[in-house]
Amino acid sequence: MRTFVRHNSLSLFFGLLFVLALAGQSVAGWLQFNALQSAEHLDTVSWTAYVASSDFAVDVAENWQSEFLQFWVYLMATIWLLQKGSPESKELDKAGRESEKEQKIGRHAVADSPAWAKAGGWRTRVYSTSLAAVMGSIFLASWLVQSVAGWATFNEQRLEQLQDPLSWGGYLRNADFWARTLQNWQSEFLAVGTLAVLAIYLRQRGSSQSKPVGEPHGSTGVEG
Repeated sequence: MRTFVRHNSLSLFFGLLFVLALAGQSVAGWLQFNALQSAEHLDTVSWTAYVASSDFAVDVAENWQSEFLQFWVYLMATIWLLQKGSPESKELDKAGRESEKEQKIGRHAVADSPAWAKAGGWRTRVYSTSLAAVMGSIFLASWLVQSVAGWATFNEQRLEQLQDPLSWGGYLRNADFWARTLQNWQSEFLAVGTLAVLAIYLRQRGSSQSKPVGEPHGSTGVEG
């Protein structure tokens, strides 16, 4: 068990943080929701009812979709785009999809390469883009959930104000949907871009996301 925890400590750590943060969000959101209900002289709801509501779903989904969009864009952009001096970039002479030899696929695979990397044909092509495909699919699924949950929440508010509800298509063209979406996108892109640039000049000893402390600023694609 100790070996398992040590070998998987990074995923276990972030998994625990995720569960704790999501639980905390559900409680804080529930208290906030009931405070607003009380202020408007409306009935409060139980925690379970809040967690099953569109209000909670839209808050969770709009963050999930932006996070997975961030990593999907990052995966695709770093195939071709470079940043001199950044450990977040590939080396300056390796832009593009690289050769089969460099990627260790087909006849260049090693003994313990994944089976689909050795197989060739459509299986290798699918496996070669599997990470971006899964990340992109989760982004689209989360964005769809956000749009449906946000639509339900938006229409609840309109009905409380004695206004006609919008269709789902109408909501997708509404400023509320895009305000929820873009407020998350801009922060994700800023964070990734900032890390890529700051890592040129600043260091974090022992981190795989940083260059070695004594590595020259111009070294590109080098991780500590």
